[in-house]
Amino acid sequence: MAIKRNNALSVTRREDFSKWYQEVITEAELAENSSIRGCMVIKPYGFAIWENMQNILDNKFKELGHHNCYFPLFIPINLFEKEAEHIAGFAKEMAIVTHHRLEQKDGKLVPAASLEVPLAIRPTSELIIGESMANWMKSYRDLPILINQWCNVVRWEMRTRMFLRTTEFLWQEGHTAHETKKEAEYETKTMHEVYRWFIQDILKMHAIPGKKPEHEKFPGAIDTFTIESMMQDGKSLQAATSHYLGQNFAKAVNMQFQARDGSLQFAHTTSWGISTRIVGGLIMSHSDDDGLNLPSSIAPYHIVIIPLFKGEKTQQEILEYCKKIKTSLPKNIRAFIDIKDVPPQDKKWAYIKKGVPFVCEIGSKEVIENTIFFTKRLSNLERFNLKLEEFITSIDELLEQHNKILEERVLQTYKEKSITASSFEELKEFFVEHDFGFVTANWAGSKNNLELLDNLSVTIRCIPLLQNNSPGNCILTGEKTTMEAIFAKSY
Repeated sequence: MAIKRNNALSVTRREDFSKWYQEVITEAELAENSSIRGCMVIKPYGFAIWENMQNILDNKFKELGHHNCYFPLFIPINLFEKEAEHIAGFAKEMAIVTHHRLEQKDGKLVPAASLEVPLAIRPTSELIIGESMANWMKSYRDLPILINQWCNVVRWEMRTRMFLRTTEFLWQEGHTAHETKKEAEYETKTMHEVYRWFIQDILKMHAIPGKKPEHEKFPGAIDTFTIESMMQDGKSLQAATSHYLGQNFAKAVNMQFQARDGSLQFAHTTSWGISTRIVGGLIMSHSDDDGLNLPSSIAPYHIVIIPLFKGEKTQQEILEYCKKIKTSLPKNIRAFIDIKDVPPQDKKWAYIKKGVPFVCEIGSKEVIENTIFFTKRLSNLERFNLKLEEFITSIDELLEQHNKILEERVLQTYKEKSITASSFEELKEFFVEHDFGFVTANWAGSKNNLELLDNLSVTIRCIPLLQNNSPGNCILTGEKTTMEAIFAKSY
């Protein structure tokens, strides 16, 4: 592929952020569009990133006492009807199975028999999991129930974009049932903090933990907590959510238990989840005009070793030296030797576009001198030559430096694209002038005058958990308030 202005990609973020995003996905071989509208094929390298994310989160969930299980993909429509607010929130996004069996008619296969009760293809699982939980609990001694499932869901999106918004996507959904409100609220906040830790500390993304305003919370929930993350273009991504559902869903499916005093009580439930949308967030947080960038925690490879074969006589000793490098590395380092019959420069640029932290090129000179020649992905593609022993002993430190650069870039983006506003006019001027960014401003919590934000395509992303508690006037109503909210355009 032709390199434009010394960049590996043909388009820069500044020129066309949307086109740049798609090109990062294509050139890094993360995913491709399927022949099925709105669906994507996640390719091996993209799925390896998701698997690494899964492993980290799955271990954390299990540390906290959760167990994995699996529930049906199909959910009867009449089950959704038991929770009116919930079905209203998802009605427009549901895919429905109405028929079974096919038959030939006029040379074409057509649905033959209608279902007595139509089935929704899982958009989320609160009700069907709640139905099972109701069967599992008899008394308070059976509580809490702490479960999670890794699965796919379907939401019929009108406008799709790979990873960020697809008709079918992958996620995990945790569901728990508790004896008391206090325990359920604690679970909700604990899992919210797990997501904050994962997104900020592990993925090195920007993260604002906060609570969704009433008009933005999950359908049927009492409280929804969110992690809002600023992308490089200044837009917000809802990266993960955790919901306290109260007893709403428990009452819908008759989830009762015998309390300590002998009475029957409805359980307090929670749900929480993160999806493959976070891969899109990762791309838009860290990648540059040379392609993908990845934190070491979820990079499929930390090091790729490219042998430089110039003649048959040296080929075997170069390959043996490459194997020596790989086996000498600490066990936590993921390394790969690429021996494909492809020009070395093409290999190198392919791995730069895939975001591999260090790409090593090994020829006869490195073998003779017992050195390693490598390119740092995050130091303007600067090239280094170190003694092999020095490289091996410093690799963990080099990866820490790699991650630190990602953190610093994310922080710098947030500083450049965020302000505090004291009036609606100030907020409006910011979005008219800059289009995208985060505005922190006082908000009283009322739904009044939200149409002012609609005209700017801006929404209230969250009420941050960390508040300054400074008195001021709500920028939408003028009411006195100390509460602050984050205003932004979003994906």
